[in-house]
Amino acid sequence: MNLLVKIIISSLAVFLTAYLLPGVAVDSYITAIWVAVVLALLNGFLKPMLIILTIPVTLVSLGLFLLVINAAIILLASHFVDGFYVSGFWWALLFSLVLSIITSLMESLGGKPEKKH
Repeated sequence: MNLLVKIIISSLAVFLTAYLLPGVAVDSYITAIWVAVVLALLNGFLKPMLIILTIPVTLVSLGLFLLVINAAIILLASHFVDGFYVSGFWWALLFSLVLSIITSLMESLGGKPEKKH
């Protein structure tokens, strides 16, 4: 999928998720776009390093520690983006889960374009 389309879908999902959860706030749609960009960058660069560093804990927890990493990345993004507020770790964890579900639903609604032969 095109990067711009992914950012738009992610920002819509961020905006909707923040609307649904009282412990998370996004000031405007422009802020949601910035949150989507920052999350994409953090997930692309920081998350792989964190996963490698925490392999033992992740294995012992049967992969559940990845949820902690996701929540930490959400909290880090809230520090980088003005206008994006997360009340605490548990709200970040819930935001991460709901955001993943909404993003998946929105991407599946888009479907895959047919290939021309």
